[in-house]
Amino acid sequence: MQFPESWLREFCDPPLTTAALAELLTMSGMEVEETRPVAPPFTQIVVGEIVAAEPHPNADKLRVCMVNAGAHSPNGPLQVVCGAPNARVGIRVPLALVGATLPPAKDGDPPFKIAVGKLRGVDSFGMLCSARELKLSDDHGGLLELELELDAPVGADVRGVLQLDDTIFTLKLTPNLGHTLSVYGVAREVSALTGSALKTPRIEPVQPVHDQRLPVDVLAPDLCGRFSGRIVRGVNPQAATPAWMVDRLARCGQRPVTALVDISNYVMYEYGRPSHIFDLDKIHDKLIVRWGRVDNGKGESLTLLNGNTIEVDGTVGVIADSQGVESLAGIMGGAATAVGDATQNVYVEAAFWWPEAVAGRSRRFNFNTDAGHRFERGVDPATTVEHIERITALILEICGGQAGPMDDHIVALPERKAVTLRVARAAKVLGLPLTQAECADVFSRLKLEHVERDGVIVVTPPSWRMDLVIEEDLIEEVMRVIGLHRLPNTPPTAAISARPQPEAQRGANALRHAMAGLGYQETISFSFVEERTEHDLAGNADPIRVLNPIAAPLSVMRSSLLGSLITVLKTNLARKATRARIFEIGRVFKRDATVGDTLSTVAGVHQPMRLAGLLYGSNSSLQWGEAARSADFFDAKGDVQALLGSRPAQFAADKHPAMHPGRCARVTIEGVLIGHVGELHPRWRQSYELPQATLLFELDLDALMHRPLPAFVPLPKQQAAIRDLALVVSRRVLHDDLIASITADPAALVQSATLFDIYQPAQPVAGMDASERSLAIRLELLDDGTTLTDERIDAAVAAAIERARSACGARLRA
Repeated sequence: MQFPESWLREFCDPPLTTAALAELLTMSGMEVEETRPVAPPFTQIVVGEIVAAEPHPNADKLRVCMVNAGAHSPNGPLQVVCGAPNARVGIRVPLALVGATLPPAKDGDPPFKIAVGKLRGVDSFGMLCSARELKLSDDHGGLLELELELDAPVGADVRGVLQLDDTIFTLKLTPNLGHTLSVYGVAREVSALTGSALKTPRIEPVQPVHDQRLPVDVLAPDLCGRFSGRIVRGVNPQAATPAWMVDRLARCGQRPVTALVDISNYVMYEYGRPSHIFDLDKIHDKLIVRWGRVDNGKGESLTLLNGNTIEVDGTVGVIADSQGVESLAGIMGGAATAVGDATQNVYVEAAFWWPEAVAGRSRRFNFNTDAGHRFERGVDPATTVEHIERITALILEICGGQAGPMDDHIVALPERKAVTLRVARAAKVLGLPLTQAECADVFSRLKLEHVERDGVIVVTPPSWRMDLVIEEDLIEEVMRVIGLHRLPNTPPTAAISARPQPEAQRGANALRHAMAGLGYQETISFSFVEERTEHDLAGNADPIRVLNPIAAPLSVMRSSLLGSLITVLKTNLARKATRARIFEIGRVFKRDATVGDTLSTVAGVHQPMRLAGLLYGSNSSLQWGEAARSADFFDAKGDVQALLGSRPAQFAADKHPAMHPGRCARVTIEGVLIGHVGELHPRWRQSYELPQATLLFELDLDALMHRPLPAFVPLPKQQAAIRDLALVVSRRVLHDDLIASITADPAALVQSATLFDIYQPAQPVAGMDASERSLAIRLELLDDGTTLTDERIDAAVAAAIERARSACGARLRA
């Protein structure tokens, strides 16, 4: 929100300096992001009137002007050489006298000083200035012509004439302060904060000259609560916007367009009321306020004032006529009914659009408007007629015409629900003593209707304060009006002690360091993703949808981190990266009817934390000591095992929507599934245009954060015995099943079994089929109580072979 200080002081002029006023606004919740002068410093620039202008004798594009500078030219007009195309007799322009200083052309340059010059043999005693040379705008098309209605006397200081010592305020407002999105709205707050009088100009009703009305049907009360309008006939759309209005709009950051559009914008900045002016002759029969429609899967088409053609569906409000859509409700008008140079009759519209019906619609079409910004925060529904009267009066004053009767359709206005403030609770929340009289005085200054009871004040919010809904809203109003400076600097009285962390629990940062130690880099992604990744990589046909997405592709909440990692990988590949090791720790969102609504949960949504990793490209960075090879399933599995540390995890073949059906394993600990590891499915590798195989894993963060406590075991007193076996098994036998059968020793002699070689013949050999393989396993046997004998060792090995035969069909290789 940007506006000039002088405009604000016309409504409320407190006895405060500019700096003090900025501090007051900031400390009351309306943060002043910037204050800057309208124009940078310059000196000795006065109003000059061109009384003669002759072509330069030695240059085609220059003119020799005689300029009357009033008291600054006592000996007659000054001779000034000028090259501006609009230099002509009769206009008043800024004149920089000899000795004047102009703003520097670039930041860091010294000011430009005017001296007596000679251009092509002709003396020049000064310089006529453009708006760009005074740093008022970027317009360099000619001299800055001073309008006669500015009452600019010849010789007067330009700074005073144009009010260039004015200050422009830029406010950074929070979404709940929609009532301050106008100069009058800010002035109303300043009046309450300072006690200075608020000047509210009386808006006199315009008497109708004709009785023509435009029929209006409001078919969607959940879209539009009030729709007001009137016809003005015989306007002059080519009338010039007055200089005072152009100046104020420019200082609000708004470029002038045409008189009709400028009037609408001016009232929006003045009172916070967005409005729209239709070309009446382009409307067919009547206006219809409704939601958009979809026919055979295709929405209605609308070309907007900005030139964009959009398609609206049933969730977007529109203003239509009998033939089609004409305007995007509360956001932007359509090109078909826009006013132009040939416009003769107009329809002025002001409405109350429900904030929920406007919010997010602009971003859906990738643009934002001042009207949408205000309507989605809430605009006063009680003043539509009053503001149309203001717009009508300005149209008649500037563009002429004849006004018709007011047409006001009240459908459904917001209910003004009373809010109760408990004085004792306000004092407790704010931490300072408050009296009921102080709170009541705040509400009186804010023009809030209230009723006092014993220790309680019941407030009925006015129509322009849609943000006052709960008790905490009223407490905030009390605090910001009485002043944040009253808050006591009270240190906490409770003892502060660190919460001890269980030794068996490690933090997420420890896992981040562990992943970094394995060569991974952390990524951070949005929790909302493209719907396609949820369908493809998570198998989620019903993801949780975002009601107001920041961008159309980011429309659903993720139930897996894998889609986010694939998106990051594609970004890296687009920048010619050949190798990636990335991971993310983040929250996922799944539907779960068993989850209740608590302080840390949302009903129906399970939100666990996950850790996911991705490997792509070569297994190691480029170096001479190791042959390059692409990362494979076992590299990813090894990283998962390293992350789990000493925890006994089991890996077994499984299926996952994102992973290769033959190169995917589930990860379990003590029979509990904690995640999956595997290679990206070839279908998704092709679909996402990934040149090489991609390895992925995703694990439950809580399971990873748990770690077993160290258990100290004395060193064995006896020597272990080592025996090697070559067992022939079917290729379908899993490694974990075979090792589990061998180590399931009731006598507890077999301490460990380790696979150290695999032989898989391509063709049948003696004693082996092509469907079999030979696994070389080393057994470690130990009895810490006594020395093992050959007989006991042989018996233990034979028992292990028998267990492997019974469980897995294994046999000793001949």
